[in-house]
Amino acid sequence: MKRPEWTLPALMLAGGVGGVTIGTAFGARWDDPALELLTVPVQLMGTVFLALLKAIMVPLIVTSVIMALGSFGTAANTARVAGLAVAYFLITTFMAVLTGLALVLAVHPGRPSAATLAAPPPLPAERSALQAIAEVISGMFPANLFSAAGADNVLGLLVISLIVGAALARMGDRAAPLTGAIGAANEALFTVVRWIVLLAPLGILGLVADRLGRAGGGAAAWEEVQRLGMYAVTVVAGLAIHAMVTLPLLLRTLARRNPFRYAAGMSEALVTALGTASSAATMGVTLRCAVERNQVSARAADFVIPIGTTINMDGTALYEAVAVVFIAQSLGIDLTGVQLVVVALTATLAAIGAAAIPEAGLITMVLVLTAVGLPAEGVGLLLVIDWILDRFRTSVNVWGDAVGAAIVDRHLPPAERPARG
Repeated sequence: MKRPEWTLPALMLAGGVGGVTIGTAFGARWDDPALELLTVPVQLMGTVFLALLKAIMVPLIVTSVIMALGSFGTAANTARVAGLAVAYFLITTFMAVLTGLALVLAVHPGRPSAATLAAPPPLPAERSALQAIAEVISGMFPANLFSAAGADNVLGLLVISLIVGAALARMGDRAAPLTGAIGAANEALFTVVRWIVLLAPLGILGLVADRLGRAGGGAAAWEEVQRLGMYAVTVVAGLAIHAMVTLPLLLRTLARRNPFRYAAGMSEALVTALGTASSAATMGVTLRCAVERNQVSARAADFVIPIGTTINMDGTALYEAVAVVFIAQSLGIDLTGVQLVVVALTATLAAIGAAAIPEAGLITMVLVLTAVGLPAEGVGLLLVIDWILDRFRTSVNVWGDAVGAAIVDRHLPPAERPARG
């Protein structure tokens, strides 16, 4: 019997409440050896869950990015449409990231706690801006993919994956055996992700309880709740700006469409995305709304929307950028300009490899945290409300796909864009 959609989010919320309760109640004695029978198993749940997220990160991102680009054809007309679609996806994703960064830096929701300020984390050695930029660029081209994985060079892994994916797309049918194998591995990894997410309630309980326990419990719990609320407001505000300002402007300017009318035609898909938190599950509805209600040509919709479901993750990229800066702020770390550039680039590229399934942003968020040297443990508290934010960012992802289909449709040659009926 299939479990209701709300079961896992409810369990994750319960895990968060349990973590707050345990961390608050026993925070004053968290390091007391007499409590080891409680604290050690709780810490272990969070540690194992986080380790599984980190372990799956590299192979999932590599296979997802390669498959996303490797699915393009080689014909000249297909290459033209593909180039326009990819340019749209990358530009709008980067714009979403910049919106998120601007908001989180302005609002500053991650005020560090007294416990954090008393023992600030070590900062990296000072380097000139030019040296830091040169290091980022050189890291984008690792000499060895496997050593890059071992060194947590996530930006290098992403760039190499993009290059390999583009090469497979250029090879066409000759690459079919390899793309088939990578596709099968990708599907298997998606299944593993679903299994890991089932452990999220226990992982959240462990991570939240350990964080509050180490902070001393009590007032720390209320302080974390306040910060979490401001974080959620910042994310939702960023998503609203991107969905209601940035994308409509592009739709009006590049596709000559009325944003209000077009959004009304996509309403069924947007509501489905909000309910399922899955771009993949919504894709069929998105296609039908674009073609039947908004008269986008089938050629543009059938090409752009399935590809966009895989690689166009505006909402996810914005959310990850906000989350990473929020975690840095809560740890008392002021990210440098170069580090913010790394966050922007990594969040944009990581969004390409985000699976179109619920909670896939967990994997790519760990990736972006790793890119700037922040501890992945920071995701613990964010997961408590991730289930609701996931629905909003998925709706933005789907809306971005629909806008992209209209823009590509507008720029198709007349012979390939049948008259709308």
